[in-house]
Amino acid sequence: MTNITTSQTVGPFSHEAWKWASDASLPGNLKIDGPSILVSGVIYDGDGNPINDAQVEAWTPEGAALEPGHLVPGFRRAPSGADGEFSFRLPLPQPATRGEPVAYVTVFARGLVKHQFTAVFLEDDTGLAESGILNQVPEARRATLLARKSGDGQYHWDIWMQTEKETVFFDYA
Repeated sequence: MTNITTSQTVGPFSHEAWKWASDASLPGNLKIDGPSILVSGVIYDGDGNPINDAQVEAWTPEGAALEPGHLVPGFRRAPSGADGEFSFRLPLPQPATRGEPVAYVTVFARGLVKHQFTAVFLEDDTGLAESGILNQVPEARRATLLARKSGDGQYHWDIWMQTEKETVFFDYA
């Protein structure tokens, strides 16, 4: 007999049930000490359609030090919009170029029996070649974990749940 239980699908009410964390993640409710970035994107299903009822969570390990006044330092939850769009403002640890993810990401969406884990890196991070995590990913797939610079302090990163564009997802043992 095991104490491990299976995961459940998100269900139709996650936007309402998890609203407190989404509200706490809104830019007006954030108290970031120091520089920050905005990561935006779209989450797509296996047919290339935007997923309009996903939850994308991001966690920055340095959040406790960079956001002492935030409700849950370093944690963001963003529901996807009508066109699958999501975004979150994240503190940018200094130095920003160190080969580590800017955030660890969890995806909850319809049809998933188990949530998925991934990570997002910034394409202009000069430490990517030495990244312990990226070096475990086949070179051809690493680009799925890179947020592309789209403006000053802004990055674009899409999440693909399936297809040849599928974002790299990690298993934890």
